Amino acid sequence: MIKSQSSLFEEEFTPDLTPLLDIIFIVMVFLLLTANITIKTMDVAIPQTEDTQVLNEQDSAVITINILAAEPKWAIDGKSFEHWQAFTDALLTQVNTVPKQEIIIAADKSADVESMLKVLAWLQQHKIEATNIVMEESQS
Repeated sequence: MIKSQSSLFEEEFTPDLTPLLDIIFIVMVFLLLTANITIKTMDVAIPQTEDTQVLNEQDSAVITINILAAEPKWAIDGKSFEHWQAFTDALLTQVNTVPKQEIIIAADKSADVESMLKVLAWLQQHKIEATNIVMEESQS
């Protein structure tokens, strides 16, 4: 009489995939940790001068760009704009109206750096170079 094989005998020949999964996860972690991350940078030329020479008062008419800590993030001469496009359109109009006027950036101390870099990148893209940044003189 021929006996059929038991169910235990069939389970013995199935491959164990646990070590294979471990290796796959280790390779995935290795690839994630060694992946190249692109870092975008922007060159900003800052003059090397003494603090007392840099900090002076403006006596001529200027265009003031305000970078605020809360929404809305941007303002021109105190007039705030909800959207970036409206802000840049108004700024471009004002710069084209009076091209000789200096531009001053006045950022709130608690404003995020991303907003200021966005403004600086926009100014650089439109080749507007006459820009000053407002600083408070420290009491040290």
